[in-house]
Amino acid sequence: MDEQRETLQRIVSTLAIKNDEIHNFIDMLNHTIKNVQVNSSNAISELDEEFDGLYSILDEMKGSMANTIQQEEARKIQALQDQLSQCSNALESSEELLELAAQSLDIKDPVEFLKVENIEQMCIRQMLAARQIKDRVTMASAFRISLKPKVSDSMTHLMVDFALERRMLQAVKFLPVPKAPEIDLAACLVADNCITVSWRMPEEDSRIDHFVLEYRKTNFDGLPRVKDEQRWELIDYIKATEYTLSGLKFDTKYMNFRVQACNKAVAGEYSDPVTLETKAFVFSLDSTSSHLNLKVEDTYVEWDPTGGKGQEKIKGKENKSSGQNPLLKSNRRSGAPSPKRTSVSTRSSARGSRDHFTGESYTVLGDTAVESGQHYWEVRAQKDCKSYSVGVTYRTLGKFDQLGKTNSSWCIHINNWLQTTFSAKHNNKTKTLDIPVPDRIGVYCDFDGGQLAFYNANSKELLHTFRTKFTQPLLPGFMIWCGGLTVSTGLQVPSAVKTLQKSENGLSGSTSSLNNIAQ
Repeated sequence: MDEQRETLQRIVSTLAIKNDEIHNFIDMLNHTIKNVQVNSSNAISELDEEFDGLYSILDEMKGSMANTIQQEEARKIQALQDQLSQCSNALESSEELLELAAQSLDIKDPVEFLKVENIEQMCIRQMLAARQIKDRVTMASAFRISLKPKVSDSMTHLMVDFALERRMLQAVKFLPVPKAPEIDLAACLVADNCITVSWRMPEEDSRIDHFVLEYRKTNFDGLPRVKDEQRWELIDYIKATEYTLSGLKFDTKYMNFRVQACNKAVAGEYSDPVTLETKAFVFSLDSTSSHLNLKVEDTYVEWDPTGGKGQEKIKGKENKSSGQNPLLKSNRRSGAPSPKRTSVSTRSSARGSRDHFTGESYTVLGDTAVESGQHYWEVRAQKDCKSYSVGVTYRTLGKFDQLGKTNSSWCIHINNWLQTTFSAKHNNKTKTLDIPVPDRIGVYCDFDGGQLAFYNANSKELLHTFRTKFTQPLLPGFMIWCGGLTVSTGLQVPSAVKTLQKSENGLSGSTSSLNNIAQ
């Protein structure tokens, strides 16, 4: 009986849930019906606006073309009236000449002849009169005027044929939804912390107005995943079928990309997403092992002459305390209770803890080791830095050791005290570099190839190269006195550096005294 009751109870509960679902679905359908009505009214309003705009354009065109016809009519009438006036004037002059000539030729009265003193004089006068009449007739405008109209009465050159436009208007339809673009993986390029994404439409579509590109960083290869993914970043109104993202920090292994096409009315479906590899060397500065006179924040380190005393007091209080969490002690020593620093501390503990650097070794190391491959990072020093070093070291670097003064560390050193000196250091040997000190230094480490090279990060000019065989994992190392350093990670090896390395391989330079020291 109890089992039947429980079964019935489950059925009733399921039915109640189903009823709620149906009620919700009915509400959703009613809401959808209202939305359809509202959106339909909006679509009709937009259609009216489009046709009103079309009518307005046609009326404007009609007025402009009618004005052109009227101007042509006025021009032709004015030309014909000018010609008509010239002909009237010529005709009037011609008639006067004809009358004068007829009068001269029609002298038959004997009295007229008696008025002349003699026959000879009369002949002379008749000859002169006849010559004048001849000259006037010859020069008469009636002989020079054209008897052909200057303009035609035809207006057919201003006629229009709307057959093509009529067919175009009859072919007007609702805008189709654009098809999904196709990303061309072969044309995509990942280089120099830039990504160029290229795509094409599956078929020609002249109505496409622009494209939308979306991307997000991920550590998963293949298609995007629903969980544990960052949100999509959007770049809108792309007019071309290619776009380059520049200035990226490659702090994940991959990036997902997708594209959609948009016309004036609607956006189409997204393309199939693609995943591009964006692997680069990413690390933070290990605050748990840095010198007490250094303030460390993720990728920034600053020398602080009072830091040691203040932190030693905290350390003394911690030693007197009991029952405290060791992780809290570690965070207090570093002066960094933030979550970011806690994660750095965790990564550092995973590789084995160590004492702080001390004495004159104002040093801090990276929290991630280089064990294989080719890697690149950059360092920028503040202008007031008195002394700093940039390089790599094995984990065995002692807490009193300085970069470049052991056989397990390599660096370049800049000293701005009194006068500027620039040098390469390894195994307590120094090689002076007679070149200007750049404001930003690039570090290239080829672990498998046994090369550590330093570059002017702006011009990619080679500053110095160490060549050796690395036998242990390498940690980025930094020494700073008076001033601060900013480290840029998540960088690919620049194309210019790759090119220079190819030309440098197999060549021995002036730095050979430091390059080939046995480890």
